[in-house]
Amino acid sequence: MALRGLAASGPGSRGPLDEAVAAAEERGAPAVVVAAGGAPEDDDEDEGRGRGLLRWDGFSAWLHCVCVVGFDLELGQAVEVIYPQHSKLTDKEKTNICYLSFPDSNSGCLGDTQFCFRFRQSSGRRVSLHCLLDHYDKDLPVYLKKDPAYFYGYVYFRQVRDKSLKRGYFQKSLVLISKLPYIHFFHTVLKQIAPEYFEKSEPYLEAACNDVDRWPAPVPGKTLHLPIMGVVMKVRIPTCHDKPGTTQIAQLTQQADTHISVILPTVHEVDLFRCFCPVFLHSQMLWELVLLGEPLVVMAPSPSESSETVLALVNCISPLKYFSDFRPYFTIHDSEFKEYTTRTQAPPSVILGVTNPFFAKTLQHWPHIIRIGDLKPAGEIPKQVKVKKLKNLKTLDSKPGVYTSYKPYLNRDEEIIKQLQKGVQQKRPSEAQSVILRRYFLELTQSFIIPLERYVASLMPLQKSISPWKSPPQLRQFLPEEFMKTLEKTGPQLTSRIKGDWIGLYRHFLKSPNFDGWFKTRRKEMTQKLEALHLEALCEEDLLLWTQKHTEVETVDLVLKLKNKLVLDARDGHQNSFHLFCLIKQIWKKL
Repeated sequence: MALRGLAASGPGSRGPLDEAVAAAEERGAPAVVVAAGGAPEDDDEDEGRGRGLLRWDGFSAWLHCVCVVGFDLELGQAVEVIYPQHSKLTDKEKTNICYLSFPDSNSGCLGDTQFCFRFRQSSGRRVSLHCLLDHYDKDLPVYLKKDPAYFYGYVYFRQVRDKSLKRGYFQKSLVLISKLPYIHFFHTVLKQIAPEYFEKSEPYLEAACNDVDRWPAPVPGKTLHLPIMGVVMKVRIPTCHDKPGTTQIAQLTQQADTHISVILPTVHEVDLFRCFCPVFLHSQMLWELVLLGEPLVVMAPSPSESSETVLALVNCISPLKYFSDFRPYFTIHDSEFKEYTTRTQAPPSVILGVTNPFFAKTLQHWPHIIRIGDLKPAGEIPKQVKVKKLKNLKTLDSKPGVYTSYKPYLNRDEEIIKQLQKGVQQKRPSEAQSVILRRYFLELTQSFIIPLERYVASLMPLQKSISPWKSPPQLRQFLPEEFMKTLEKTGPQLTSRIKGDWIGLYRHFLKSPNFDGWFKTRRKEMTQKLEALHLEALCEEDLLLWTQKHTEVETVDLVLKLKNKLVLDARDGHQNSFHLFCLIKQIWKKL
């Protein structure tokens, strides 16, 4: 019988319904449990460590591992400790961590330095680090979703004079390796634990990791209380449903929290104005370069400046995700050094943050280079850099500047420049300046993306065209010229005061990796929506009545199609999967 494979007929067999459950587990979806009464039991979310989680599962939801990198006179940088000890890193990953965890020797970073790096995961490794919790990823804004191909490294580096050591200096880095792009959060964690770790060594680190293992899961939208070595941090991870540009945690701090030591208004944002301060006259041009995925190098005096500036650039097109590669701190020892510095092909779409003067020669063929000096503390304003032509530039001079031949598509917005300059004159706090600049970038990005969203929404088939007895209809094709025609009446001029060649900017954007990534994401979301509507239409039909009017062969064919749909829908986590499961069960009993 053709239906033999549909349901498990014995303890050793595995049917499609088992496959559907396995698919749900594989993608990290919460399993649907069928009670004796036939209804799904809704498991309440556990505030602490999830029920059934093993030792270190709580830790793995936040971190892959913690590394201690020291300097050996014979070996150079070396990983001294990996914790938990069972954490796996390939030799290539360890080498990258070693070199990326120390500033270049020319940086002269004395005292304590914090920065961030990002490196490619070795091929062959399992894509999902923590499948039990991966389903939380779907509720995150697109720019905070984990990239399965990359790790982040958050570094607390200490270099102090020590005459008892042969080298004359104590040099060590405490590094948090994670898939999560929560820059501000992990830098705050390191500020809490790294100074004491350097005094108390491994037992202190083990205790800190045990604290992390007891943290609740990083659920978007929930206010989390995270204790770490006697300090309690209060954070909220944003969700894709939040209004862009708002900070929800501020509303929650009105209540007195006597046990809270640290309240974080953001988990991922950097001090935007501090990073853009030397170049805020050119911030709109830099926004265009990032939007278009142009190759961009940030040359800075230290890893702190390079990593903060690169992250600020990536952040400036939020809520649009930057889909190309970016390296907040990049060294000549990086495994991708040759790939990114070759002259045999055009520079790739990537943003690099570098500190080694060697890059001034190696990357001088790149089309856009930002050279910055030391970032000033809050309240101090550095001199504004100028845009300088790359033409006839044989060696990069030491003066800060934006070196590019790029001509912006849009006219410069003088209003935002006046507003920021007024803030500088009035000694407005950097945090307030960052709010103004972030809102400006947000409005600029939204004005640009809304016409695209409107056009892509029109590619969706009408709901009346969805039939339960036919395959779901396909999305219409994206036609660039058809989209361009919509801009005359519904273009960015409706929401933005900025004039310029918007059409030219869109044409360039449609050829960029950022458009490719954005459109693939939107197409996937709309295809899933069509599948969900199709499933809804199926669930509203009386399938038992249908089977009475059709032959057994036609019924078998229907059940096999429903089985395949169940497997796919379990992967995508659709709400109607349980209903479909019940329909198949009823038809199976009838047969």
